[in-house]
Amino acid sequence: MVLPPTRRTHLRFGHAGRARNHGAAGRLRSGSVETTEDGPGAVILRAARPEDRTAIARIDGSFTTDRVLRVRRTDTGFEAAETAVDPPVRKTFPDDDCGEADDPGERTVVAEVRGRVCGFVTTVFQRWNRRLVVADLEVAPAHRGRGIGAALLARAVEEGRRLGAGHVWLEVTHLNAPAVRLYRRAGFELCGLDTSLYSGTASEGETALFMSRPL
Repeated sequence: MVLPPTRRTHLRFGHAGRARNHGAAGRLRSGSVETTEDGPGAVILRAARPEDRTAIARIDGSFTTDRVLRVRRTDTGFEAAETAVDPPVRKTFPDDDCGEADDPGERTVVAEVRGRVCGFVTTVFQRWNRRLVVADLEVAPAHRGRGIGAALLARAVEEGRRLGAGHVWLEVTHLNAPAVRLYRRAGFELCGLDTSLYSGTASEGETALFMSRPL
C-alpha cells in the first residue's frame, strides 16, 4: 500500500512532530560535536551550519512498515497497540514549505558520516510552558539501523535539559510504528491524540499521537 505524499507534519525516523523548514541551521552551540562510533565510518553529531541546508532538504524521510498503531477508546481514555498490516504501508513526504518564518527557539543538529549529512533533528523550545518540541527527526535510508536516530533523539533530550525544559514533546502519525518504538525506548509515553489534525490533507484518516518525556 502506497500512501499519497503529505506535507511534512510528522516526525519521521526515516519517519514524525510538526516539521518546519530548516532555516535555523547553525544556531546551536558552535563546537558542540559528538562522535558516536570510532573508525572511518564514525557518526559525528554536530550543530547544523547554513551550508547544510541543501543536504538536509535532500534526506529521504519516507518509510515502509508492516506494523501500525491501532488506537481505540477505553473506559479510562485510549490505548494504542501495534497491529500487523498486509500489504506493508509506505509513507512519503513532500518538501517543506520554505515560506515559513524562522523560529528564534529552533535548533538543528546533524549526523554526519564521512563528511556527508545522513540525518538531523530539529527542536523548538517553548519558554511559556518550558516545553522542548522535537519538530523533525530524519535518518537517510542507507544509514538506518545504526542507532543514529536514537543518538539524535538523545541529543534533543540533552538540549532540553540545557535549556531548562520540563519535558520533551513530539507528534507522530499512528502509521509510524518504527518511530513510536524508538521514542518509547527513549522514555517517551503517549500523552494524547488528535483524530482531526490531518483533516483536509492527504493524510486524512490518520491519527496524530502525542508523546512526551519528563526531564
